[in-house]
Amino acid sequence: MVFSGDLMLQDLLKAADQNDVVEALPYLAGSWGGEGPPTDRTGPYLRRTVSRAPAATEREIGTAIARADGYARQMAELAPVARADILETASRNALAHRDRLARLLALELGKPVKDSRTEIERVAATFAVCAAEARRIDGEMLPVAGWHTGVGNTALTYRAPAGVALAITPFNAPANLLAHKLGASFAAGNTTLVKAPPQAPAVSAAVVALLLDSGLPHQAVQLLHGGGDVGAALCAADPVSVVSFTGSAGTGAAVARAAGRKRLALELGGNAATIVCEDADAAAAAQACARTGYSNSGQSCISVQRVYVHRSRYAEFLDAFTAAVDALVVGDPLDERTDVGSMVDETAAERVVAWADEARRLGARVLRGGTRDGATAAPTIVADPPAHASVVVHEVFGALVAVLPFDDFDTVLEQCNASRYGLQAGLFTHDLTRVLTAWRRLEVGGLIVNGTSNFRLDHVPFGGVKDSGFGREAPRWLIEDYTVVKTLVLRGLSVWGDARELPKETP
Repeated sequence: MVFSGDLMLQDLLKAADQNDVVEALPYLAGSWGGEGPPTDRTGPYLRRTVSRAPAATEREIGTAIARADGYARQMAELAPVARADILETASRNALAHRDRLARLLALELGKPVKDSRTEIERVAATFAVCAAEARRIDGEMLPVAGWHTGVGNTALTYRAPAGVALAITPFNAPANLLAHKLGASFAAGNTTLVKAPPQAPAVSAAVVALLLDSGLPHQAVQLLHGGGDVGAALCAADPVSVVSFTGSAGTGAAVARAAGRKRLALELGGNAATIVCEDADAAAAAQACARTGYSNSGQSCISVQRVYVHRSRYAEFLDAFTAAVDALVVGDPLDERTDVGSMVDETAAERVVAWADEARRLGARVLRGGTRDGATAAPTIVADPPAHASVVVHEVFGALVAVLPFDDFDTVLEQCNASRYGLQAGLFTHDLTRVLTAWRRLEVGGLIVNGTSNFRLDHVPFGGVKDSGFGREAPRWLIEDYTVVKTLVLRGLSVWGDARELPKETP
């Protein structure tokens, strides 16, 4: 059966509205439908099948790669204004379907529906930014005549589409991060292979269907479902020019090995630290850390994981933080009051419990949480964990925040940098010297001042260093990864003056 983008989108949303199993089909060669074995997705809060997607077969993977390669030239010839108009339409359509898409997100991932609405609003904003950046793709006239070898010549550049881009998206923000990758790739003039996360096949299909409904040419995208084997096959495919991946550091290393010489943009894990100095408003900082440490059940690479508080404010902060965490509503993601829903699955929630237990055995105080109900982990506070505890060393990616005291600013910067990750950090202070020192010395891709690590503007460069990857995931900077600079040199033709000296004249 073949669906148009509009029919497929309505089919997905109607099934979610009626609490039916959502059939998330792949999109190949201009039609929806797959022949692979179906895989069920269990809603982590509902504990029942909420969506089903056929895993890509070897034949379908080959078809997707061949079609993407064959369509690359057509896509490159589509004018930037046409790309921008489609993306702006998609932005409006995302807002028009916001509530229904948010429900689908909540069902499939256990993310509170109010946070899911925010994600869809970010999808709309991301498409709008991609449209603006499509209109701004340009080139340069190079100052070749400023050097002796360049005299008499003209050199120009422009950014050309890379050709075939591969987008491998994560489960924790599946709609917005797909909007970033696919939106920027289309803005750049590429065809795109999308490998959806197994935990969010229906959300991924809905975003693709929304774009098709908004005028995206069928040549622009191929959507596949499946696990790591599908991703590895796509990464290794010769026609793929650039790979954009968001996920764990371990999987990112596997992506890099499979991709080989291809251009990569990797946004990997984090172990984000937020520093609260003695001159900060400790109560306000505590509220912010509670709000952003457990949003999406802590399943964000920049989620507040380690909070370092100056010892003179430590007790005050901890009291305010505990009170703020106690006020969070945990439960049904479809309830408007819910602040903390479920984690992606029970295994993830059990890891939070196990790491809290380990920290307790090592001498830390578990002030709240350390328990779970299925995939719902209670917001967990671990105070005073030792530096070698898993909650300090590794990425928790869950509903747990560790709070630690510090005495010296230089020392706490070193403690933050001890992590193998370096994505983003937060700093609460009014001391500009400390701000600039932290910006210079912290080994992270971004620093948020008077806010926590868990803050992001979708049109601002976002990415990390060390094991947090490389490249910057925001439309303007992704377009740089998704395009190649092509140079034109006109020999013997110059828009500049080509005389090496003026003729001598008698005054």
